[in-house]
Amino acid sequence: MTLLSTGTLRVGLDIGGTKTDAVAVAASGEIVQQVRMPTGFGPDAVLETAVAAVTQLASLTGTAITEFTSIGIGIPGAVDNGTGRVTHAVNLGLEGLELGAELSERLGRPVRIDNDVNAAALGAFHLLEKHEHLSMAFLNLGTGLAAGIIIDGSVWRGSRGTAGEIGHIPVDPNGPECPCGQRGCLEMVASGSAIARQWPTDDPKPARALFAAAAAGDPHALDVKQRFVENVAAAVRLLVLTVDVDSVVIGGGLSSLGPVLLDDVRAVLASWEAESAFLASTRLSERVAIVPVDFPAAAVGAALVGVS
Repeated sequence: MTLLSTGTLRVGLDIGGTKTDAVAVAASGEIVQQVRMPTGFGPDAVLETAVAAVTQLASLTGTAITEFTSIGIGIPGAVDNGTGRVTHAVNLGLEGLELGAELSERLGRPVRIDNDVNAAALGAFHLLEKHEHLSMAFLNLGTGLAAGIIIDGSVWRGSRGTAGEIGHIPVDPNGPECPCGQRGCLEMVASGSAIARQWPTDDPKPARALFAAAAAGDPHALDVKQRFVENVAAAVRLLVLTVDVDSVVIGGGLSSLGPVLLDDVRAVLASWEAESAFLASTRLSERVAIVPVDFPAAAVGAALVGVS
């Protein structure tokens, strides 16, 4: 898939609960400029942040906003990618905002909107294209857990837009109650909120604190970490066995743990393969990767959202 035509720039914004990352991407796929700014709360503030980010990219690249080939947005919440309407984006104070239409009017050109996990999946897939992968699942490990699925270079949404919501698959009938109303969901054992619940700490990065304590030999930390890693591995197994994607790429906030997380997940998968000829035949441990630290996958993917 060719990302851009020569001499064109596409813009992608990843609008998060605390910050907005914006990138201008060139024909080669290279990030030409990147901007980061705080995200405002509420409809007006979110719109102003998005306009300010695009305006700043235009200034930095010497390109008029109307000359950008496309503009795409990745944002949390329920997104109608056809109309650009955003609902249930609680952390941003958005409920029923016609984000696509409002930004298109303010910027003077069409703006495409998608869920941030789907956008990040496109961004991660962009990294894998040189390996000729045709399908990929992006396992987003953040406060919650969800996946974005890419088939033949495009987001696969399912019949009703819920493809990839594996965080709400119950894995323990006796587990804690999930905000979705079910009990023992995968998100409750393989996410940032799961770590925070089981490993209370004042550290601003609870996952790093957990892994450090485990490395130092703390028995409780070792137990919590092992359960977390095993359930992340279970999420990888679930994605491969249900969709049979070429690869599963771990991303989201917890991917900042980097190789130590990837190595631990691969070790669990390898141990399962050693016990099961069937799992060994799927080569699970070879099909998982992690997003490079500091790669703005959702913002780059948002630039691709603007293409589709």
